[in-house]
Amino acid sequence: MAILKFRVYFEEDDSVYRDIAIRHTQNFQDLHTTILKSFEFDNKHQATFYRSNDKWQRGKEISLEKYSEKRYQVEPLLMADTPIGTEIRDPNQKFVYVYDFIRNWTFLVELISVSKEENPKLSYPYSVRSEGIAPSQYGTKSILGDKFVDVEEKYDLSGVGEGFGEEGEETGASEDTEELGPEPEEEI
Repeated sequence: MAILKFRVYFEEDDSVYRDIAIRHTQNFQDLHTTILKSFEFDNKHQATFYRSNDKWQRGKEISLEKYSEKRYQVEPLLMADTPIGTEIRDPNQKFVYVYDFIRNWTFLVELISVSKEENPKLSYPYSVRSEGIAPSQYGTKSILGDKFVDVEEKYDLSGVGEGFGEEGEETGASEDTEELGPEPEEEI
């Protein structure tokens, strides 16, 4: 059984990518789900693949479902019904994957290798490699994420080093007192 390895690039930054291994008999819905998991996206929005060429032009559509609000020149294939192997036309086959038609997340999917040997220890599809910080689906994402607390505890930043004063410590003239001059006299 052939194992296909795809490199999935985030369109806006090609240094952010995921390598995914999948059996040629598995369908595009399996690939769709694995891409979303590998980029830490939820599975709540519309999605479609387009068979593509070397210039990333969109061709035949393979959609999650047939969307009533979208006009089709040609009926799309459905992800659940389309094995990946049936859409591989050349050894460097490319697909454009679009997720969430409102935000228009676009990923470039490129076949990078075909192997006849399956690893019995892996459950396919499988994310083989992850490079770069995935974009945040709904806003900003910290570089450290949930690990920030661990870093803060590891490097106790509360200690004061030589040459640095504590907040609120007076260093001569106080910032709170201003020279106002003589007080005005009260009228009786």
